[in-house]
Amino acid sequence: MIAVDTSSFVSYLEGGLSKDTEILDEALKAKQVVLPPVVLTELLSDSSLPDDVTDLFKSIPLLELSEGYWERTGMIRAAVLAKGHKARVADALIAQACLDNKISLLTQDADFKIFSKIGGLILVS
Repeated sequence: MIAVDTSSFVSYLEGGLSKDTEILDEALKAKQVVLPPVVLTELLSDSSLPDDVTDLFKSIPLLELSEGYWERTGMIRAAVLAKGHKARVADALIAQACLDNKISLLTQDADFKIFSKIGGLILVS
């Protein structure tokens, strides 16, 4: 089971051919994909999505948010910012959801590397 970030899903839908889109294709076929809730929000924010793509996104299970999630997200974001790195709120929310659920993240976004270094986020490569 892997969590997928918006960057990888967008590339996949655009027909991008890369290691992460190949991994995503195989994981979708095997029904081994989950989404952090904020990723679903980001993906559904495109009002031009065809109905079948919207239905696909809505059919993918979401990661559970456990008690203390919001506080832990704030703390990991603070730790990243304290080291002088960029830490968008959405990225921190995605990273913490994956950490809490002990699940790897598939992404093209290099900004997640710092969450791996500081917080132990496992990135699919």
